[in-house]
Amino acid sequence: MNPIPKSISRRDVLRSTLYAGTALAFPAWASVAGANSDVRVAVIGFNGRGAGHIGSLLKIPGCRIVALCDVDSKVMEKQVASLKKQNIEVRQYTDYRKLVEDKEIDAVTIATPNHTHTLIALTALAAGKHVFVEKPVCHNITEGVALLKAGEAVAKRGQILQHGMQRRSDHGWAEAVGFVKSGSIGKLLLSRGTNYKMRPSIGKVTGPHEAPASVNYDLWSGPRSMAPIMREKFHYDWHWQWAYGSGDIGNQGPHQLDVARRVLGDPKKLPLRVMSFGNRWGYSDDGQTPNNQMALYDWGQGQVPILFDNRGLPAKDMEWGKSQKDGRMPVYYVTGQGKGGSTQIGNVFHCEGGYVAESKAYDNDGTMIKKFEDFREGPDHMPNFIASIKAGKLVSPDLDISHGFHAACLAHLANISYRVGKKAKPAEIAERLQGDKFATATFENFAQNLEADKIDIGVDQAVLGSWLSFNSDTYKFEGEFAEEANKIAVEEYRKGFELPVVA
Repeated sequence: MNPIPKSISRRDVLRSTLYAGTALAFPAWASVAGANSDVRVAVIGFNGRGAGHIGSLLKIPGCRIVALCDVDSKVMEKQVASLKKQNIEVRQYTDYRKLVEDKEIDAVTIATPNHTHTLIALTALAAGKHVFVEKPVCHNITEGVALLKAGEAVAKRGQILQHGMQRRSDHGWAEAVGFVKSGSIGKLLLSRGTNYKMRPSIGKVTGPHEAPASVNYDLWSGPRSMAPIMREKFHYDWHWQWAYGSGDIGNQGPHQLDVARRVLGDPKKLPLRVMSFGNRWGYSDDGQTPNNQMALYDWGQGQVPILFDNRGLPAKDMEWGKSQKDGRMPVYYVTGQGKGGSTQIGNVFHCEGGYVAESKAYDNDGTMIKKFEDFREGPDHMPNFIASIKAGKLVSPDLDISHGFHAACLAHLANISYRVGKKAKPAEIAERLQGDKFATATFENFAQNLEADKIDIGVDQAVLGSWLSFNSDTYKFEGEFAEEANKIAVEEYRKGFELPVVA
């Protein structure tokens, strides 16, 4: 590659290639930063998870936070003031595109709303930055493929692209997965993910709302159109609207889907088939995503399937609690009501001779036979990012962006099945699940939970998605409903917010 002439500035290169959506090879002026000095990091988006990034980074030796970027000036002011109390001065940006031009920044972490994760990650990679991007790493399958390819390209030159699947750096989960793979409790039959988390109504507006005065709505919208805001709470409740979020299966779900996939040996391809059903029950609001949802993933050829079960309503009588531990949220009991292992937000590995439920292994009678230690939600995950930058390569294959890609796309596949689905009677769902004892039992409990909340799914029916066939070589749906499904797998990008191609 020819060096860039001195007469052409870094900013000129970025503006002429990066934002035009064309391929950009690794800049000659970029190098593997941080190998022998502090890694200079910028955090992009910190009204939620990004605040955790800041807290983690401040504890890591050999790392300095030098800049922040957020589209909300109030959020910025609050965080800058907090850092100033710790004698930390940072440069402030509103536009991520301006931030990546800053040659005094080596790496960025991204925790913005979901619909901008991939766009910002690709933009930063193209500018030569190391990138940590939160889950879900992509908002649709097409941009996920672009991120996956970018990861393969930058890895060859020591540039780090890491996902935010913190459980990949959790020692307890590694031990639990290894225990199952060892065959200690027999052959694996099913890998289950659960997310039982109460999600009350987000309300229903009578007309469009204005963005908060402190928010640059153009930059917040990013690749999406600057559509009228149809929700009461501007921040966070975008999770339940398709243009920006992916519902709970795309919010909390990737963590459990990643663990579920890990025990299968991390299949290199996405499943051959996927089917999902659910609905948004219990209230009428501005949310679009289901609050209760089941998803089934089939790889075929004798591969163990994954079942994901999401519940967002209380255990009974629509009695909303204040926490997950106040007894008002459903609990999944593996052996039976009140027996053996259980989980609300977590994973279960069903085997012939027993099962693993979160940090403990049980026999089929529900007697605990082993406890796995050091379940701490991956406190080493961000330190691993900094260590990888210094090493010029990922310190563990578990940090590879492919894992974030698969976890996010499993959520997207299920949502696409749901979105092309039709209302169906309970008997139709039961017939679809016939022959699958785990799915049948889960659906029965799923329906019982709704009945306990006085919801009659014979009247207020579930949306039943078809089994969709997916080709992991082309990343396209095939067969029945493929045309409709493939349209959902890609989105539009506004001028000025096109996806860069990182070569």
